[in-house]
Amino acid sequence: MLSDRFILLTGCSGGGKSTLLSVLAERGLATISEPGRRIVADELAGDGRALPWVDMQAFARRAVALAISDLEAARHFDGLVFFDRGLIDAAVALEHSGGQKAKETLGNYRPYAQRVFIAPPWQELFVGDAERRHDFDMAVQEYHRISRMLDDLGHTVSVLPKVSLSERADIVLSECGVLSP
Repeated sequence: MLSDRFILLTGCSGGGKSTLLSVLAERGLATISEPGRRIVADELAGDGRALPWVDMQAFARRAVALAISDLEAARHFDGLVFFDRGLIDAAVALEHSGGQKAKETLGNYRPYAQRVFIAPPWQELFVGDAERRHDFDMAVQEYHRISRMLDDLGHTVSVLPKVSLSERADIVLSECGVLSP
């Protein structure tokens, strides 16, 4: 199942995806926040067993389940819905952690629009924090894994340029047909 309404923002950790999503939300568009950040916050408040630095496979399984739940919930929105990461990211993380192959996790499920927006590594933006404990090199490796999977799945990838947030948002909305170029 493919939804042309569901727009995936993915790519390098610390590449500005969540901030871009905030700008899109401020412009009145429907957005779904990153599953991983929500899981980490929940785990830090609980027993912490599914934190990515404690049990990456458990974290990735939760991310897959939450991404599927997000997709179901997004069906109730009208118009475009922008996702900060999603099922593809979670499937790639699960495979990388030694779980099942990403293509097995995804099966025939193709929930996002053909065009996917990917944030490239941008060291000047990258900041570690209580929820992002990996370093920039690990983020770059993750970016390459996600890029390969998007290619394998046949997505049209639009690399977000390293420009201001407003310009990034305008580019995304223009490519989605919401703004005139």
